[in-house]
Amino acid sequence: MIYNEEFETLPREALDSLQLKRLQQVVQRVYHTVGFYRRAFDEKGVKPEDVRSLDDLKRLPFTTKQDLRENYPYGMFAVPMSSVVRVHVSSGTTGRSTVVGYTKRDIDHWSELMARSFVMAGLTKNDIVHNAYGYGLFTGGLGAHYGAEKLGASVIPMSGGNTKRQIMILQDFGPTAICCTPSYALYLAEHGEEMGVDMKSLKLRVGILGAEPWSEKMRQEIETKLSITALDIYGLSEVMGPGVSMECQEGRHGLHIYEDHFIAEIINPDTGEVLPYGETGELVFTTLTKEAFPLIRYRTRDVTRLMREPCKCGRTHVRMDRVMGRSDDMLIIRGVNVYPSQVESVLVGIEGLEPHYRLVVDREENLDTLEVQVELSESIFESGEIRALQGLEKKIKKDIKDYLGVSARVKLVEPKTLQRFEGKSKRVIDKRTI
Repeated sequence: MIYNEEFETLPREALDSLQLKRLQQVVQRVYHTVGFYRRAFDEKGVKPEDVRSLDDLKRLPFTTKQDLRENYPYGMFAVPMSSVVRVHVSSGTTGRSTVVGYTKRDIDHWSELMARSFVMAGLTKNDIVHNAYGYGLFTGGLGAHYGAEKLGASVIPMSGGNTKRQIMILQDFGPTAICCTPSYALYLAEHGEEMGVDMKSLKLRVGILGAEPWSEKMRQEIETKLSITALDIYGLSEVMGPGVSMECQEGRHGLHIYEDHFIAEIINPDTGEVLPYGETGELVFTTLTKEAFPLIRYRTRDVTRLMREPCKCGRTHVRMDRVMGRSDDMLIIRGVNVYPSQVESVLVGIEGLEPHYRLVVDREENLDTLEVQVELSESIFESGEIRALQGLEKKIKKDIKDYLGVSARVKLVEPKTLQRFEGKSKRVIDKRTI
């Protein structure tokens, strides 16, 4: 089933034509209403009328998170505050937050894209959605909430935290879908087991999980522990919120980007060069329909690739691969680029480990060091066999070296000793910056 068949199945030529028309409109608008863009365009020596084809997009300036912070709070808005019906703030933890505004039409578009995403996950108006994304200034909770209501589904506006009550409501209210971060889905499964709840017996059948990078191994772990289909949703506050792209059920190979509302590019994060389809780099978005807070070539810092191969589901929009990490969160260990999600992929595939880990990066005598702390499973820990633990440690070291090309220390820790997170997980402690 497809929510908006007219736009989600547009032939490529028609989609390109729609994108160009909307791009030309938004470029004209930001140049005349946002001082930052007028200055940025002038510095690049480009005018709105210079955009005659989609290929001309690469002539336009990039927008960065720092640009948004420097124009805090409303400097990037393209409409007066009298037209803004809602304001959200990014969940960033460094520097000033980024402020995002929405007109009534922006909210309507966002709601539809989230409804599209729910339908892509197999939901209908007969479903009950347990929404454990955070409400308030964060975009996740209200974004998912409005989308589920647009679809006609029932919404339980749970928000984050209060895990024991979450599990009680999962049992008593019988939701069929859950929205939360992947790490919190695992946390719920683990906490429920500790409470003596058979988490596989819940009525849940679909998890719509996002807001942080996660691996295929982690997906398998979630699906096993909760007996659900776990699907990836992508978005970011600056571009809209959740619902910029969504994974369909057909093979689950990439997330469909809603190209009638966004143009996606992949660039080399070091040079800014646009890369061909299929190559891995930094994801860049241009919004086509946003009124209050349009963005031109926004650098997300998320690392992925774009795929144009046809999908069995019938949707024609380009797909993005699962985000493997962030270009600015990438660890460089003795010249080797390492993403936490790559380490996770290695760890989750090793029997005897739990999917809870922490990376500690330090510098000793001018050399970078990486320590991987990972929890043992209950059975391995209780066995207490020194030889088995030594063998496990050796295997982890070897697999990390073989797959990632970096040597790491390994510290096996007791079950349930590493910190759990109810929102986005924080996996890395980089002592080099302290």
